[in-house]
Amino acid sequence: MRVSEYVRHDAVGLAELMAEGEVSPAEVEAAAREAVRTVDPAIRAVVETWPADDRPAPGSTPLAGVPFLIKDFGISMAGRRTEMGSRLAAGHVARSDSFLMRRFRRAGLVTLGRTATPELAYSITTEPVLYGPARNPWDPGRGAGGSSGGAGAAVAAGAVPLAHATDAAGSLRIPAAYNGLFGLKPTRGRVSMGPALDEGFNGLAVQGCVSRTVRDSAALLDLIRGPEPGDPYFAEQPRIPYSEEVTRAPGPLRIGVLPQAWGGRRTTAPVADALERTVRLLESLGHRTEEVAVGLGAGWEEFVLANARLSTANLAASVDSLAAALGRPVDSSTLEPSTLAAHRYGQRVSGPQFVDALALRNRVARALAGFFGTHDLLLTPTLPELPPLLGAYGEGAEALDGLGWIDRLNDRSPFTMAFNVAGTPAMSVPLTADTGTGLPVGMQFAAGLGREDLLFRLAGQLERAQPWSGRTPAVWAGAVPKPLRGDS
Repeated sequence: MRVSEYVRHDAVGLAELMAEGEVSPAEVEAAAREAVRTVDPAIRAVVETWPADDRPAPGSTPLAGVPFLIKDFGISMAGRRTEMGSRLAAGHVARSDSFLMRRFRRAGLVTLGRTATPELAYSITTEPVLYGPARNPWDPGRGAGGSSGGAGAAVAAGAVPLAHATDAAGSLRIPAAYNGLFGLKPTRGRVSMGPALDEGFNGLAVQGCVSRTVRDSAALLDLIRGPEPGDPYFAEQPRIPYSEEVTRAPGPLRIGVLPQAWGGRRTTAPVADALERTVRLLESLGHRTEEVAVGLGAGWEEFVLANARLSTANLAASVDSLAAALGRPVDSSTLEPSTLAAHRYGQRVSGPQFVDALALRNRVARALAGFFGTHDLLLTPTLPELPPLLGAYGEGAEALDGLGWIDRLNDRSPFTMAFNVAGTPAMSVPLTADTGTGLPVGMQFAAGLGREDLLFRLAGQLERAQPWSGRTPAVWAGAVPKPLRGDS
């Protein structure tokens, strides 16, 4: 199988070819490895590749034999390094598979390596000191987003059709938006975080993937959803597989539209234009849209402060545990300035402050539940701006404390965090591109708790009405990428 043929198929399509005997799993794997070698020098999305451990029988699952990459964070694969983008964890090897890794194996995925993440996944741009920045394949001078930036860049460039991603503040949806991909953050408890964790960041973090087609994300979520023994809670299982929901008509929906976020920076003109085009598309499909004001149950500054306390306290505990296990210091030799500042801030969070932050989490969840009692979905831009240039997020980071860093992240991504706090599903859909630059612009749709079914129905309808699979970036595995200036 040539790479030019490999990139024409999504994950479901590749699995079907193998099941029908039109191509062998070995040929697909070889094409994937060649695709990685072709694009990665230009985007630096893949940290490491390795020989595949699994050889699933073609046709044994809807994704059997599909090449796959896992994120260098939030998952463990026995015998493979898990460095979390940090010098603190450099060389760390996982002893066993996490529950999710076991499910990826049972899903028939062939894991070829791991993708880049910012240090400890604590940024919305993937520019770690440990292995350098991941670049956006649409414009390699721009960032790929984060914290699943390596996954987003690799999938967008055609290295693999889908890849593992996590989302604690938008970390799946942000790279999906910046790289022109589909990315759905599931409901809290939909996918197990175990066995090492009962929940990530007090329930704000979830597991998922980014993909080039809606049906790939639906197929994978069908294969990894559901509780594991010892999980503290789990989301009610769907009556119909998500892969079937993609082909079902959603019917006319009542969709609220939020053009400007609760706080943070204002939506820029290119993104506002993309939002207007999306609204027109929705109305042409028979949906009712209306601009709305959506309460969070708290003011923006209080919202940011509570999330800073939750996230930095969790980070501090993780850093201290990792440092003790590996016998390494917690200082500038192991952590970047922003992470070190967040660690110090988290160490000072008191018990009552932490409990107050959890109480705000409840208030946000109740407020958004009230909105979804009167509307089917909420539409926002995924992000208020086009992908920033590399280095923009880190400017002046050494002068920020932990609260300042979290405030910066919420300022640059003010639409995404609320749905992590509430635990509700949300997706970024690559419906439009900036008319001036051609850069992708993601649109975010959020739904009530457990309503991934509704999101998949709408996503399938939108993909059929305005397909995006024909749009390919400058760095694309089906073509020879141009070398970057200054690269050796």
